[in-house]
Amino acid sequence: MDASPFRSRVRRSFTPLAAGGCLIALAAGCAGAPSAPTAAPARQDVVSRAAGDLEEQYQNVIRDVLPSVVQVGAGDGLGSGIVYDDKGHVVTNAHVVGDKKTFDVSVATGEQVLKASLVSSYPDQDLAVIKLDEVPDGLRAARFGDTDEVGVGQIVLAMGSPLGLSSSVTQGIVSAVGRTVSESSSGGGTGATLVDMVQTSAAINPGNSGGALVNLDSEVIGIPTLAATDPQLGGSAAPGIGFAIPVSMVRTVADQIIESGKVTDSGRAGLNITGRTVVDDDYQPAGVAVVSVQDGGAAQKAGLRVGDVVTKVGDDRITTITSLSEALAGAKPGQKVTVTYTRGGSARTAEVTLGEI
Repeated sequence: MDASPFRSRVRRSFTPLAAGGCLIALAAGCAGAPSAPTAAPARQDVVSRAAGDLEEQYQNVIRDVLPSVVQVGAGDGLGSGIVYDDKGHVVTNAHVVGDKKTFDVSVATGEQVLKASLVSSYPDQDLAVIKLDEVPDGLRAARFGDTDEVGVGQIVLAMGSPLGLSSSVTQGIVSAVGRTVSESSSGGGTGATLVDMVQTSAAINPGNSGGALVNLDSEVIGIPTLAATDPQLGGSAAPGIGFAIPVSMVRTVADQIIESGKVTDSGRAGLNITGRTVVDDDYQPAGVAVVSVQDGGAAQKAGLRVGDVVTKVGDDRITTITSLSEALAGAKPGQKVTVTYTRGGSARTAEVTLGEI
């Protein structure tokens, strides 16, 4: 529960504020510089107009998108959600809904709190869909963008209910794309390893989870899900480092849940085992022990069995369950990988055709 997170096609042309380093000197009498008493005011007008244009663009985006962002109450916790369609489906994070089946939803179109029910939750990707029991007049579905259009440096706005403050907006840029991050399983997190995440400098605070990361074309490009934490700050959130699930994954999961009531094709690869982290003689993480294997699954077909300890996948060293998830995060079902493991103290290898999780 989140009490705990493309390139814009708009182009602006700005007049340089200084040419040849002479602008600053003009105020103090730049030697040999011609007198230009109207130059500074003209440039200030350009800057003011540009700032005014950007401010107006921000305000237009907020007017367009904020009515599609809702507050989701699940028991004692609060998170955010996005109106997905005109049938009352709302997409949010799995850790926002937790183990609850019914929810209180506050929408921008009215003061009355609405009731909603769980359609399905998919913790492996930290996504869920809930549905309003009654669809109010004027409910507005969000517009969703294209993950391929997301670029570093793009201006974005994060909308949601941080700390229970509904309809809040923060601003930043896309700091990076394609990040792989692992959630903590404590504090209400799902423990999922999430791939292709959008990193942003827009503030992501408890309550933002499930909300909208939006570009300046008023398109949702991601769902803010978690913020990085800094061990040197006692596990406190690291300012300016938040992560959002990309819109491509949001649509893939939400469409399957709405159509089938569950995720039928995750597109994510796995060994089809249940494992646990084991330690060495110095009590340091040293691998993942196979606790059980799925009948007919990838590991069983490759000859792995209960008691084996996985130590490498390809060239990636495996020490914990998390490192195993991260090693497989970019793989696809059907892909072949070499798994190194120990059995009875002896190192072995097996070629595994990955299954689907």
